[in-house]
Amino acid sequence: MAKMIITRRDFLKAAAVTPVAGAIGCCCTGAASVPPRPGPSDSQAAAALKSAPRGSRVVLVRDGNAVAADRTLNAEAIQAMLDDAVTALFNEKSPAAAWNKIVTPGDTVGIKTNAWRQLPTGKEVENAIKKRVLEAGVPADRIGIADRGVLNNPLFQNATVLINARPARVHYWAGMGSCLKNYIQFVPKPSAYHDDACADLATIWSLPIVKDKTKLNIQVMLTPLFHNVGPSGFNEKYLWTYGGLIVGQDVVAVDATAYRIIQAKRRQFFGEDQALETPAHHIALADTRHKLGTSDPAKIELIKLGWMEGILI
Repeated sequence: MAKMIITRRDFLKAAAVTPVAGAIGCCCTGAASVPPRPGPSDSQAAAALKSAPRGSRVVLVRDGNAVAADRTLNAEAIQAMLDDAVTALFNEKSPAAAWNKIVTPGDTVGIKTNAWRQLPTGKEVENAIKKRVLEAGVPADRIGIADRGVLNNPLFQNATVLINARPARVHYWAGMGSCLKNYIQFVPKPSAYHDDACADLATIWSLPIVKDKTKLNIQVMLTPLFHNVGPSGFNEKYLWTYGGLIVGQDVVAVDATAYRIIQAKRRQFFGEDQALETPAHHIALADTRHKLGTSDPAKIELIKLGWMEGILI
């Protein structure tokens, strides 16, 4: 089957004639894809986009060439995906303009990654982020990339901007390894947050070391893990090549979108709604209990770019 690709230019033109959440067939509104029609100029399209709220905007970008058959990651494709996602997120016409809204040359930037051996964030993603931070003028000696040890890492202790990037996977303690959970390394005793399926992970985000510093969340959906049994029950047969990144500033909206896709994959694979071993209710509670962001799909502006086959949302 041919791969359906939505380009940045297509997105800009579609958005000017329909609400952004439905411009590319977003299921948040149940809208169908917008048929081709005479479009306005790029400047008119950009103006229409800038009138929309960005707080709970989430961009899902996919590329069928991002992951090879042997699960090797395509660095060039991943860089292009990140560029397209960030450009759409900030309503800009170039990645450089978008990144100038994330970091400035005077910032100290911590890139919070995830080093779980079976499914790490990946150097290709980390390098794509770092490249754009460097190009935005941040010196290399003020950019840190780390997972464990961030609490005692001077670059993260002094960070003015955090960028949060981790792979999507089901998780024994939290239901889902979310961007919310990725900050558990910023506390001295992570196990203290395991009660009730990590229900109160959102409280970590109010700690001084991270509060109001996160400018971008990236849920890495290149090869997500959609099923697992036990704390060490990793099985490669439950990885699937999705070839996606989910990008946003609202961490709850990013995680809620990724969780919906994981749930859809589980229904597709098992032929029914099969509950996770541990409920991933920390995502909804981050919204309803802790008011950190938006988990309701009806209130999330979802933009979908790139490869549409098997998108599951």
